[in-house]
Amino acid sequence: MIEISPSEKGYRMPAEWEPHEATWISWPQIECNSFPESYDRVLPTFVKMVEALAESEIVRINVSGAEQEKAVRKLLLSCPLDRVEYFHIPTDEPWCRDHGPIFVKRDKSPQLAVLNFGFNAWGYKLSPFDEDNAVPPAIAKALGLPVFNFEHFILEGGSIDTNGQGTFLTTESCLLNPNRNPALDRTAIEKKLRDKLGAKKILWLGDGIEGDDTDGHVDDITRFIGPSTVITAVEEDEHDPNFEPLQQNLDRLHTMRLAGGEPLHVLTLPMPTRIMRGGQRLPASYANFYIANSVVLLPVFNEHNDSWAVSALHEAFPSRRIVPIDCRELIWGLGAFHCLTQQQPAIG
Repeated sequence: MIEISPSEKGYRMPAEWEPHEATWISWPQIECNSFPESYDRVLPTFVKMVEALAESEIVRINVSGAEQEKAVRKLLLSCPLDRVEYFHIPTDEPWCRDHGPIFVKRDKSPQLAVLNFGFNAWGYKLSPFDEDNAVPPAIAKALGLPVFNFEHFILEGGSIDTNGQGTFLTTESCLLNPNRNPALDRTAIEKKLRDKLGAKKILWLGDGIEGDDTDGHVDDITRFIGPSTVITAVEEDEHDPNFEPLQQNLDRLHTMRLAGGEPLHVLTLPMPTRIMRGGQRLPASYANFYIANSVVLLPVFNEHNDSWAVSALHEAFPSRRIVPIDCRELIWGLGAFHCLTQQQPAIG
């Protein structure tokens, strides 16, 4: 394992819109906690996701072993064989953004490396999570990539977002939560992000959305869509619990500056109408989109705000095809496409 800081070695975390070699996902297990009594109903959403991604880049899928690989292959018969690759890397849950590796890149060889942060199932909310926690070094081994091992620092991929030029977005409700790194205060966490991810400026938002069991991941509320541009979710209903925290985040964004001192250009996305299931509000959000090389996967919910979200992303990504996919079953697992995916940057 490599012990030196990635930033000292010239590595940085690229922006999501920079070229990918592949997108990684973890196929759900039938016994997972994420889709109680709805596993079969959620699989068509996974199939549509992979079909759309395969148009754009290679899709690398973690499966538990040969038996599950065979079953998934049958579901993905419409995908070109050379666009989908399978890795026998077992997982507990399918949320690859959080348990998967964060890839960092530099100009000199080796160009890619894997950051292996600790994973504790969003503050010990689910069990088991041992297999999830072991995913980053397993992927690094499969790809023959060097690993920076930071397993004593808990960090999920969905809790950060970057413009690829040293500015990072995150939330106080997640990164400062004592269920992650109780011995570290804001200053210590910022130092970790600088050393390990090459962060030059950390932009702190407040709370996430109601129903989000991650304690407020930033990828459900605010995303970089360009070096100086973010798109952020807003709630129009003043009586909705999300109205005030999202308005406060919007106000913060208008005062923030990038690492180079420039102001942010702020665009807005609507929030879907409240979705309830099993007596709980589900964290449906259009902000949980995923930027692939030629497409953007957008979670939609069969309601009137879907078309507004599609239009907003068309404007944000004019050179990419926007692919809206119904996520009314997927959101029962409390996440959507960004939570399910992890980009592997292209080299060169």
